[in-house]
Amino acid sequence: MSWSLNTDEQAACESIRRVCAAVLAPAAAEIDETASFPRAQLAALAQLGVWGLNLPENWGGPGLSAAALAAGVEAIAGACASTASALTAHYLSTDAILIGGDDDLRRRFLPNAASGEKLGAFALTEPRAGSNPADMRCRAVREGDGYRLTGTKHFISNGGIADFIVVFAVTDPGAAHKGISAFVVEKGTPGIAASPPEKTMGLKGGHVFELNFDCLVPATHRLGAEGSGFRTAMKVLDNGRVEVSAMCLGIAQAALDAAVAWARARQIGGSPLADYQGIQWMIADMATQLQAARLLTEDAVMKRSSGQRFSMEASMAKLFASETAAKVADLALQIHGGYGFTRGLPLERHVRDLRIMRIYEGSSEIQRTIIARNLLQVH
Repeated sequence: MSWSLNTDEQAACESIRRVCAAVLAPAAAEIDETASFPRAQLAALAQLGVWGLNLPENWGGPGLSAAALAAGVEAIAGACASTASALTAHYLSTDAILIGGDDDLRRRFLPNAASGEKLGAFALTEPRAGSNPADMRCRAVREGDGYRLTGTKHFISNGGIADFIVVFAVTDPGAAHKGISAFVVEKGTPGIAASPPEKTMGLKGGHVFELNFDCLVPATHRLGAEGSGFRTAMKVLDNGRVEVSAMCLGIAQAALDAAVAWARARQIGGSPLADYQGIQWMIADMATQLQAARLLTEDAVMKRSSGQRFSMEASMAKLFASETAAKVADLALQIHGGYGFTRGLPLERHVRDLRIMRIYEGSSEIQRTIIARNLLQVH
């Protein structure tokens, strides 16, 4: 991706791409086939400091720009989307602590999370509260020096594996979204139960879990003041939507590259597919739409870097990139014909992996609502 990166960032991204080529891409098909969590792949990325790519230097990260973060995520997703899914879920958890936590919580969790010692999860979604977090039922009630946390979270990436989980729960049922608070819950806390990983259509190595809570959490593990959890979650999701956009770009670029290579090599009637105008136009449309998605994502990244509010730009990027990537991958499969439909090539995996991008971290419908409300100034 043509991000504006300084020399250090270019070197960091080149190191990521080398690991992607040597470690992630060769194992991507097996991870998908066996639905195995990409531990070795994440460990290789941890050695490069990638687990803290979203964090400033004072909290253990490399202190790189949002553009370098997006470029890194794009490269990882293009090599193995399951690995990118687990990693970006980790970013959600550390973003939440960075944005909502005090220095004591940051000091306790972020350096270890950045180094790869501790994996995080972000528990917002519930069976009855997905796109509308204000409907959540998970409760946190004061009990002694802490909170009794009860309820169920669903579709939580890394949830049953994570060393810590940022959990959102209602502390004031009468205050709607202003009554939601956030807590850091550590692995091993009595009263946490995780289901086996869900059997999913795509991102099979990016394990998602149902989590049940009936546990006591210290008050010192609350992120910010009571009632500030919803605001923290929305800021985190703005970041996350840009990262989802970058994931979509990475997978779609891999699909486009495969289609171009196939069109050049595949012979039909004595001529390569690339000689046929119909194929040429398909590839032209794919590349044009993908470039438009890149520019929207770059706009959101620039706003994120500047410190400006970027909720609408993040939603535009996520909406367009996720829907465009699905079209690009589908056309790439079409160009491969019957071969694209087989498990021997990665095209069908790209199509499956991309399907969730229009759903998680806010569905396409929710992104349209956010964009419209920003433009119309309605709530």
